Amino acid sequence: MSHMTLLTGPERRRRWSGDIRGQILAEAFSPGATVADVARRFQVSTSLIYKWRRASLMPPMGFAPAVFVEGVGRSDAEGSGFAIVVELPSGARVRLAANAPATLVAATLKELR
Repeated sequence: MSHMTLLTGPERRRRWSGDIRGQILAEAFSPGATVADVARRFQVSTSLIYKWRRASLMPPMGFAPAVFVEGVGRSDAEGSGFAIVVELPSGARVRLAANAPATLVAATLKELR
């Protein structure tokens, strides 16, 4: 037997406060819990719970400052054909050639953030 809920007011979507979202996420991903059971109990779609979780796990977006040090690394970047040289705090370097495909550059920079 199916169940249907009809929302008749001017507001067709429910709004979930941050506290309720946190409670639902905590219950849904606690050990031994099933997301589908929690979704049924709170009358929310399972896909929305997963969407909330992805949003909560995603780091805040921001920009890192670009630093150019005069004379250091300049010949390395120009002479070798590298357009982008990224030095990581660990000391590792990521080098992207000037003729690298845009998809490769985008994927590399996305993984570095």
